[in-house]
Amino acid sequence: MEPLLDSETSLLKQQLLELRTMLLSQLEANSGAADTVTLDQSKVGRVSRMDAMQQQQMALSTRAKAKLRLQKVVAALNAIEQDEYGYCRRCDEDIGFPRLQAQPGTALCFNCQNHSDMQQ
Repeated sequence: MEPLLDSETSLLKQQLLELRTMLLSQLEANSGAADTVTLDQSKVGRVSRMDAMQQQQMALSTRAKAKLRLQKVVAALNAIEQDEYGYCRRCDEDIGFPRLQAQPGTALCFNCQNHSDMQQ
């Protein structure tokens, strides 16, 4: 692999900034979806309450994934500012532009990510 060109880094930074904006908007838009489901069976039947609780759990899971993805995006933006972006955090090899285009927030090269996934 070769280090990123300045033009590639600029393109990826723009992609990360757009992704950060989208994730922040998503988290703001569905912040109320994870609120506690109230127990008022006079308004909502038992099945409807169970559906609401299931939707709440799905919303919590979606928010957790969005928060994790946002953390990775912010870390990648910080790495760009520190001129450390595009290098694997485990083996310090170049990650490669195609992988970063597909997953701009990644901190591991394909081999290290694959190894990490196999250990889980």
